[in-house]
Amino acid sequence: MKRRQRITAAAAIAVLFGAVLSSSPATAVTLQEKFRNLDIDRDGYLSMTEARKLRDYDKAFAEADQNHDGRLDPDEFDMAEAIYDRIQAARYVEDSVITAKVKAALLTEAKLRSLDVSVETYKGHVLLSGFVDDAKQREKAVQVASRVRGVVEVKDALSLK
Repeated sequence: MKRRQRITAAAAIAVLFGAVLSSSPATAVTLQEKFRNLDIDRDGYLSMTEARKLRDYDKAFAEADQNHDGRLDPDEFDMAEAIYDRIQAARYVEDSVITAKVKAALLTEAKLRSLDVSVETYKGHVLLSGFVDDAKQREKAVQVASRVRGVVEVKDALSLK
């Protein structure tokens, strides 16, 4: 069991380190510019309807709307952006940990050539791709991945050699 935990920890560190190294800098848009672009009616506030252009922004909007008037002023928008960034970072780390756990579980599985299997995770949904020798290995890889805590769904894009 300890060996498996070490493999899981090593895989998690490798995934996180690789993600940090491969990340590219975002396009520099100031918060003021972003606010102005979203404020379609130019009333100086962002409504929930205007903010819906930002994917998964509901929670950040609700937390930042301090006066509970259903809209964000520029200061509340700054806060919403910080909350949103924190939520996105946490989701990325969670997905990276799930990816590492799935890779570790595949590595510890006997009779499975897991080095030929790639794992990607988004919001707990795992995509397995790459090559396996036969249908039994394909089925085993999907079973192993689906047993990992935090996995919501496993999508099979594996190919037979």
